[in-house]
Amino acid sequence: MEWDLAIVLILYKPSVVAKTIERKLTECGYKVVTVAREFGKIKEMAESALLLITYLPGDIADDPDEMKVLDNIQEQIWKSNTNMLLIGEKKDRPRLIQHNNRLEHFAWLDRPLKMEELEQAVLDTIYTGGKKKILIVDDNPSFARMVTEWMKEDYQVYSAKSGMDAITFLLKTPVDLILLDYEMPVVDGPQVFQMLRQEPSIKHIPIVFLTGVGTREGVERVMALKPNGYILKSTTRDSLLDSIRGVLTE
Repeated sequence: MEWDLAIVLILYKPSVVAKTIERKLTECGYKVVTVAREFGKIKEMAESALLLITYLPGDIADDPDEMKVLDNIQEQIWKSNTNMLLIGEKKDRPRLIQHNNRLEHFAWLDRPLKMEELEQAVLDTIYTGGKKKILIVDDNPSFARMVTEWMKEDYQVYSAKSGMDAITFLLKTPVDLILLDYEMPVVDGPQVFQMLRQEPSIKHIPIVFLTGVGTREGVERVMALKPNGYILKSTTRDSLLDSIRGVLTE
């Protein structure tokens, strides 16, 4: 999807300031996808986006229709794995929270927006939540979604479809554990493993292989690379979570 590992900028309507935000985030190295009034896609976006940023219209608290839209956005992402940053008028925030107290749990940035504050606010919002962060590297989106569902209550989960996507992501967003598919096209798991171990800033992150091969020979081939463990793709949810907890507490 176009919003995989992207910052999704949600607009009530296009504006010059929104274009400036998009340009600033792109300059900071983020992939940015801007959507205007496509509010029905929010839940789908939240499943794979890095962060959602909603640019609120002025005096939103005085417009019941616009408030309903914000309620809808909040409801769609409330149980998702993705955080949201709201950008709006300082005077509106207390009224928004009074109207919907869940909005208090989302990050906020006052308008008029200072671009020098935007990058730090984005970083702070991505890293909030207190949950351990796990990156799944797998070219099979169905499997990645299933595993994300299993883990999302306990962990902050991200996904990447290739080794290069994973490295690009990790250079911006450190995580606590990498679940790496052993068999992938173009650049396979062992090659990605070596690339990750050669990158000084991320080589310390524990890596656990995901493999569909459970034979002794297959397991020995995986473990010869000396990862922090391996998990069979046929595993159960409870077994997966037990394995992850074991690695994270070592």
